[in-house]
Amino acid sequence: MRIKLDENLPADLVAVLAQLGHDVDTVPQEGLKGHADRSVWAAAQSADRVLVTQDLDFSDVRAFQPGTHSGLVLVRLREPSRARLSTRLPHVFETEAVEAWAGCLVVVGDRKVRVRRPPE
Repeated sequence: MRIKLDENLPADLVAVLAQLGHDVDTVPQEGLKGHADRSVWAAAQSADRVLVTQDLDFSDVRAFQPGTHSGLVLVRLREPSRARLSTRLPHVFETEAVEAWAGCLVVVGDRKVRVRRPPE
């Protein structure tokens, strides 16, 4: 999977997710740190990457309707510490069928992963 990690996620996830076989880049690597959400979103979409973020501005399913984008993973942990993010996300990317998430809105919680797929 081609992934873009938002700036609100630990940088160590790049190497961990790459070891799992994913092509990962980040908002800071691309020089977009501090840029508006629409710029981050446009960069992810133009590179055909799934955006992984904790930013609730991306949670509006009407604005980010499944099937209209490359994919969006919204991380919603009760305690989103660096340590918790660095364990939960690799676990999800290792155990879930993430390759099927193209075009989906995915919400990763502490115990559940909810996938909203494009309408058929």
